[in-house]
Amino acid sequence: MSQKIESIKNEKMKEVAQKIKIHTILAHSYSFYFIAFLVGLFFDFIFKFKIFTHPIVILIGFILIIFSSILIFWAQNTSRNLKSKILTKDDFLIGPYRFSRSPTHWGLTFLMLGFGFLVNGFFVIFLTIISFFITKFIPLKEEEAILAQKYGEPYLEYKKLVRV
Repeated sequence: MSQKIESIKNEKMKEVAQKIKIHTILAHSYSFYFIAFLVGLFFDFIFKFKIFTHPIVILIGFILIIFSSILIFWAQNTSRNLKSKILTKDDFLIGPYRFSRSPTHWGLTFLMLGFGFLVNGFFVIFLTIISFFITKFIPLKEEEAILAQKYGEPYLEYKKLVRV
């Protein structure tokens, strides 16, 4: 009986450690976006490069901000509904996760691009694009490796069906 309790404790500790690691990876990724955003604002304040002249770009920026806010909210609410149980690939195909394995990162990217369009900020837009690619190839790869280890075959099947 004691061995069974110890086994359950070890499983719970592994699960908590994986969750902490995933949240740490995501926090670093989001922090990277935030720092890039601040650096972009700083350089846009110093060097006043204007890349857009048509006023429709302001409307596009505003629409991107609204769309991205909804996408981030939807992704965060959907990801909370995934419980650790016996899962199938269909359990991962919910909400915006049907279209992308990382909708929050897409939302963050669109949010920053929208702001860049709204303020006509060259450096905000440029550093948003750089941030997207860096976070896509470093933190998201780490997160996906942890998820593949945690959920196994169902997650790997899901990865085959849905793009990043």
